[in-house]
Amino acid sequence: MDKPDASESSFADESPHSGGGSVLRMIRDLTLELHPDWRRRLVVRPESDLDRDLGYDSLARAELMLRINREFGIRLSDQLIVDAATAGDISDAVASAAPARMRQEPKDERRPIILPQSAAPEEAETLLDALAAHVRAHPDRPHVRLWSGEGQEQSLTYGALDRGARVIAKGLATRGVTPGDRLAIMLPTGAEFLEAFFGALMAGAVPVPVYPPLRRAQIEDHLRRQARILRDVDASALITDAATRRVGSLLHGLVENLRGVFTVSELAGSGKMLAEAFTARDSDTALIQYTSGSTGDPKGVVLSHANLLANIRAMGAAAAVDSRDVFVSWLPLYHDMGLIGAWLGSLYFAVPAVIMSPLSFIADPARWLWAIHRHKATLTAAPNFAFELCLKRIPDADIAGLDLSSLRMVLNGAEPVSPRTLSRFTERYRASGFSPGALAPVYGLAENSVGLAFPPPGRGPVIDSIERRALSEEGIARPAAKDDPDAVEFASCGQPIPGHQIRIVDETRREAPERKQGRLEFKGPSATAGYFRNSEKTRALFDGDWLDSGDLAYMANGEVHLTGRVKDIIIRAGRNLHPQELEECVGDVEGVRKGCVAVVAGADAETGTERLVVVAETRLSEPAALEDLRRRILKSASAILETPPEEVFLAPPHAIPKTSSGKIRRAATRELYAAGELGKPGRGVRAQFFRLGVSVASDRIRRTLTTARDFAYAAWWWACLLFVALAVWPLVVLLPRRDWRHAVLRTGARTFFALAGIAVRVERVGAPEARAAVIVSNHMSYLDGAVLSAAFPGRLTFVVAERFGRQLIAGLLLRRLGAIFVGTGAADPHGAEGAGLQAVRAGERLVVFPEGRLRRMPGLLSFYPGPFLVAAQASAPVIPAALSGTRSILRHSHQWFPRHGSITVHIGTPILPEGDDFASALKAGEAARAEILAHCKEPDLGREEIGFGLKPEERGTRDVADS
Repeated sequence: MDKPDASESSFADESPHSGGGSVLRMIRDLTLELHPDWRRRLVVRPESDLDRDLGYDSLARAELMLRINREFGIRLSDQLIVDAATAGDISDAVASAAPARMRQEPKDERRPIILPQSAAPEEAETLLDALAAHVRAHPDRPHVRLWSGEGQEQSLTYGALDRGARVIAKGLATRGVTPGDRLAIMLPTGAEFLEAFFGALMAGAVPVPVYPPLRRAQIEDHLRRQARILRDVDASALITDAATRRVGSLLHGLVENLRGVFTVSELAGSGKMLAEAFTARDSDTALIQYTSGSTGDPKGVVLSHANLLANIRAMGAAAAVDSRDVFVSWLPLYHDMGLIGAWLGSLYFAVPAVIMSPLSFIADPARWLWAIHRHKATLTAAPNFAFELCLKRIPDADIAGLDLSSLRMVLNGAEPVSPRTLSRFTERYRASGFSPGALAPVYGLAENSVGLAFPPPGRGPVIDSIERRALSEEGIARPAAKDDPDAVEFASCGQPIPGHQIRIVDETRREAPERKQGRLEFKGPSATAGYFRNSEKTRALFDGDWLDSGDLAYMANGEVHLTGRVKDIIIRAGRNLHPQELEECVGDVEGVRKGCVAVVAGADAETGTERLVVVAETRLSEPAALEDLRRRILKSASAILETPPEEVFLAPPHAIPKTSSGKIRRAATRELYAAGELGKPGRGVRAQFFRLGVSVASDRIRRTLTTARDFAYAAWWWACLLFVALAVWPLVVLLPRRDWRHAVLRTGARTFFALAGIAVRVERVGAPEARAAVIVSNHMSYLDGAVLSAAFPGRLTFVVAERFGRQLIAGLLLRRLGAIFVGTGAADPHGAEGAGLQAVRAGERLVVFPEGRLRRMPGLLSFYPGPFLVAAQASAPVIPAALSGTRSILRHSHQWFPRHGSITVHIGTPILPEGDDFASALKAGEAARAEILAHCKEPDLGREEIGFGLKPEERGTRDVADS
């Protein structure tokens, strides 16, 4: 940006230290980059407060340290990022920096981790079982390497972790901690956290990770804020570091049942180990994870051992993890992505993990990449902002010789994923060997332990470009034209991890069709049973046996795309923030209109994360008074957040939209702020409010009309079906010839689809189908049989679940059509197989759904071999028929609310088995499945069907209907 002219009183060089003026000038330049509108009034002095006067958050501080290190050729302490209070503190640190701080380990030194392959403890029912299994199998196997500085790594084996945890467990037991107690752990990343976590479990206590204080000078304020969580969870003890321990006594008056505040060294002082660890059950609580940090009403997500192991196993299956992988992580251990995804997942699969502190990454993002290089890591994960930091804060010179070719899966999650970030990161680091297929946008939330949706490994990001207006006005993710300048892009987060389900529901709580935006709900073995001692929020979380994520999304080609949030949560650098407490705090600042504060999220293109914007109404108008108020708001907000918001926007009275009952309309405020209309005087504001009101009213009317239209269509759909059924059923039952019955069925099916406005498009490839054949199709809906009857001419012999044969009306119809009935849950029992073989040899076309069951979630399951063995033994061709669209119209047996849509039937080239043996049948089945998978527009779920490490009860959570 432009340099300030000499007339501006831009900074005061009052530092007695060498280089102080240069440091202050660098601080001022960065401040103006962060806050360009401060140019005329900014004065930087040694006593200028980094938070209150200059608006520096941790990322801004880290950027400043990097610039100073490069400018002066030094290496400032990472701790200075959080400890420096003023500009003078930084000047002093620069002046006293010793030459030794410039020394770094050689970046190209390779330390690949090569260990014998080890099996995961699949029989483990608890985390303690998993650790014990590894200790029995290989106590000296390195589990974690803790990075503590340039060239400094501490290795922790499974045996050492077990011993350290047992010592802590003994210390807890002697201090009165009993099974079932909640034990808060407020520790930075390090061996002490790992040992304290398992020490709590071994003592029978429930670990509760809590954010450690960001800055040493703010320990007391931090403890007072975190006391809210400790009270909510009724913590019996707190494990923390020595600095926090010194002021921890104040918690005794804030947390009623807190019996002690201990350090790890105090607990381990005796050196005695607990002989027998607590015997936990899989249903016991293993972790309480708080989702709201230090703001908002605390919500502790209760997770059992079964929840955590199910999630770890399912994520491992989705990412094809085994002990040959190497995981590098800087994610905080008090956050579920770092705790469960990075550490506990690595522990379970015997994956060696290299863990550094978040501060080490923030101070120099290149450390993360060089750790991957040195250890030839195959796995890593981070929020979106981390990838942006690697783009903006690492110069080309710092990545010379960097090799990222070992990475096979890099997870991007924990906050909104930017397609632009994905493409830029891939392009920047392609020269460093980074594979585009390694980058994987994922989705998860604490209420499901951590992970919920993953894309297939090695595929790379899939970006969906849709019409912005269609999404905002109709809630439809309509694909945009390639030249649409207003298109909006969303990254696919893949499909639910094995054993889990996702659905999108509309305003009526009915499942939405394909590409319709709605609320994302989920269920599965990883899902929490609720919030700790909070029945009200637990009731709000559940919709029957589904859980409400609070996120907006749509499904396309069987994969989930996140579009926004229903809740007011702001995700800032991977951390969830609730606006209510901050709004109340800022409202107490003198000069701010009480009840007229809105905290909203704004997109930050620089960091790839959401920026925190505080909008406050005031009657003040003088520039000096406004500047003073802004600084006081920054100070007040920093006391709550520990880092300041990115922007404080001061607006005139009545600028913030409210409801008729006086509640702040945050979404409307965010829209006005983004449009640059917030706080504009005179008619502009009134006109904007009027337009906003009209927009809201129009949106409500549109939603009402859409709902009414959906109900009207559903009623018409069923009326059409009833009308056709009343005509078809008696004719099929009474007509003497089977060919005539099938002709009536085919005509009835086509008539129904025409009346219901459902277009059925048939695509035929290759030669016409033979008379004697086995037609195989994917199974998506109870409409599939009718669709195939409409698509194929002539007579068909359906293979149907025997339970339908026992029904009075449907059974009689199916028997008259010549259906073959099979036992429940299988498509190829020997009796049905023999009947099918006889039918094909008699010249019939056998229609089989080789998945053998109907599943509500999109995806192609594995095939049973029976129908292909029939084709091989009868020397008949297999005709693959891929259906798409029927699932969106009528999803499954538990939802009878039809949606409008279209259907495609792709009839592939007949496949003739090479012989009549089992191997030939399997080969024909593989070819048919590949053809169907290529045209059904749904993901491949064959891996999930096999299970890949999931326990039987974890694989059996799907909604299944036999067919």
